[in-house]
Amino acid sequence: MRLLAPLLAVLLLQSPSAKPKPLEYKEAKLPNGLTVITHEDHSTPVTNLQLWYHVGSKDEKEGRTGFAHLFEHLMFKGSAHIKPEDHDRIITNAGGVANAYTQDDVTVFWETFPANYLEKVLWMESDRMSTLDVSEENFKSEREVVKEERLTRIENPPYGDLLEVLYANAFDVHPYKHVTIGSMKDLDAATIEDVRAFYKTYYVPDNATLVIAGDFKYDQAMDWIQKYFGNIPKGQNPIVRSNAKEPPHEKERRITHKKMVPLPAAVAGYYIPADGHPDSYPLVIASKILSEGRSSRIYQSLVYLTRLAVQADASGNFTEDPNLFIATVIMNQGQSLAAGEKALNSELMLLQTEPVTDMELEKAKNKIRSEWAFGRQSVQQKAEALAHAAVIHKDTATVNSEYDLFMKVTKEDIMRVAKTYLRPENRTVVIVQP
Repeated sequence: MRLLAPLLAVLLLQSPSAKPKPLEYKEAKLPNGLTVITHEDHSTPVTNLQLWYHVGSKDEKEGRTGFAHLFEHLMFKGSAHIKPEDHDRIITNAGGVANAYTQDDVTVFWETFPANYLEKVLWMESDRMSTLDVSEENFKSEREVVKEERLTRIENPPYGDLLEVLYANAFDVHPYKHVTIGSMKDLDAATIEDVRAFYKTYYVPDNATLVIAGDFKYDQAMDWIQKYFGNIPKGQNPIVRSNAKEPPHEKERRITHKKMVPLPAAVAGYYIPADGHPDSYPLVIASKILSEGRSSRIYQSLVYLTRLAVQADASGNFTEDPNLFIATVIMNQGQSLAAGEKALNSELMLLQTEPVTDMELEKAKNKIRSEWAFGRQSVQQKAEALAHAAVIHKDTATVNSEYDLFMKVTKEDIMRVAKTYLRPENRTVVIVQP
């Protein structure tokens, strides 16, 4: 019977009527500007809390990159009433887990913990929002940690800096042109005054969204939120968002990147619209048909059947502002990069000239169905979905409405967006030869 359960779930997902149950939520805003979103789920005595600060690498000034990611680290270094690293330790000792991440548009701190710890976690988050210890010592120690992380993730791996080179050449004016981790030069040039100004500007209630999902009572949670966050003043420094719009690119850009690598590689970035744009939904479906799983078009044609490449894929990087649809190929030993590029481009061109099959379209939509069904089983996944809708889409209701937009995608939609965006003149290509 255990083996039949997953099969039954898949069969149910294939039914058009198997629409996921909408997420029920409440939304409020404190007088100081803090947005609060709550979802009650009493199935288990567990709660997830996420605090999304609307600040990412795109909010950094030229010459001061890496600050958002640096603060992801600094936020664990203690505040007025919490010693360094105690935030994590308290959650772990309670049987929970905590972490954080930084992206182009947001910096997110989250905890999953026993439900009876909600008040304490709210107090801890409010304490580091209002009284973080931004000392010279903490700043310098965490800067070294970030620099070591850059070496490990970007500079030392053979292809670690491919995306950094791509974005630096693909964008002329938009701040997506620098990657989240920042540059060594900028990290070294940063001063404690720069860091404190960044904290006072962005780590304020009117630039934050607090989401709680799990086992709690709404009235009690709101009382605690008002108690611990209500007296934190609004930010005093004006938040100036970049309004830079990348101008249209009507000619392919090709860059040769010199680096010691074992195999030839290429990465191409095609300019695409923002997350939540009507064209983003058929582009997501297209990426699943192209390269999600071993039965996908790109894997079959470049990796499995011809053995041209050891790795090949294509997918969209959907963010608050328009970004890139990224296609990558790393060649197999003895295979030419020209052949790999030709094969990869042929798969993208095929989407423009021939409709995908009924089976391919249904398979891609089944993957969406499974993501929505299985991707919202935990309180953490529910909280993340709500926060993403509120912060990136600026409309929490899209947490429930997007499913229908995916299901309405047609073959004609896929051909249209492929013709619109996956054009050679709309891309930047970075090539690396051993």
